[in-house]
Amino acid sequence: MSDFLTTKDVAALLRIKQRKVYELVRDKAIPASRVTGKLLFPRDMVEAWVRRHVEFREGTESLVARPAVVAGSHDPLLDWALRESGSGLATFFDGSLSGLRRLGEGRAIAAGTHVYEAEAEDWNRRHLAETMPGMPVVLVEWAFRTQGLVVPQGNPGNVRALADLAGRRLIPRQRAAGSRLLLEFLMTRDSIEPGAVTLLDPPARSEADVALAVADGKADAGLAVETVARQYRLDFVPLFRERYDLAVWRRAYFEPPVQALMSFARGAAFAERAAELGGYDISGLGTVRYNGP
Repeated sequence: MSDFLTTKDVAALLRIKQRKVYELVRDKAIPASRVTGKLLFPRDMVEAWVRRHVEFREGTESLVARPAVVAGSHDPLLDWALRESGSGLATFFDGSLSGLRRLGEGRAIAAGTHVYEAEAEDWNRRHLAETMPGMPVVLVEWAFRTQGLVVPQGNPGNVRALADLAGRRLIPRQRAAGSRLLLEFLMTRDSIEPGAVTLLDPPARSEADVALAVADGKADAGLAVETVARQYRLDFVPLFRERYDLAVWRRAYFEPPVQALMSFARGAAFAERAAELGGYDISGLGTVRYNGP
């Protein structure tokens, strides 16, 4: 299905008759648009509408079988801590927005996310609330990180800002990644026309892939966190300070796997690793940034 559904599509999605869809529209109970002269329904808003009306009666959370998986955006410090803490949590890193969807669909117990919300100058909260309205999810700060341009060793292009990439090749992330959304925001903020920078295709699926593309000479630059540039011995041009959070299914937060991770993250070995990787501020680790109903 496309991003916009017809009445027939919505009926099929919700497994109801088209007549019932018209009734929901008449009662203004479901998000719909008539801008084209016929009814269209934004798919993401319809899915959010369904999630918003999920009922969590007492004791029903335990019936939701969620795999012990951390999804979302990859973070080198988190990846290391998941292994070293003995939490037993598996990972499926495929971008911030993908992780929030998987969490909302019951396919993960947590998701790493760093989605900048320019209108509020904040991170993650609006996207979490819209993706999982009314769901028992908590947003916990993991770390502030430095995002910027990864460029070849020695910075031969003398890149000092995003505007310096005009006419050059930049390897972007996939559209579900927080880094891709941040790149689009920065280009708009700095009045950089979409065609001024050559965005390579296919996009990188991870920050490590960004670094490899630059190291191999396939790209002149890519947006990633500082620690990735350090790991691959590349130069780094800082652009933005971002907050990386963990969105966690609230019940799972109090279970042994997540508690093992958070307990380990408060220890000396974790602090030493964060300093070694570089570009991290973990002083606010564990701060609750959002607490769903």
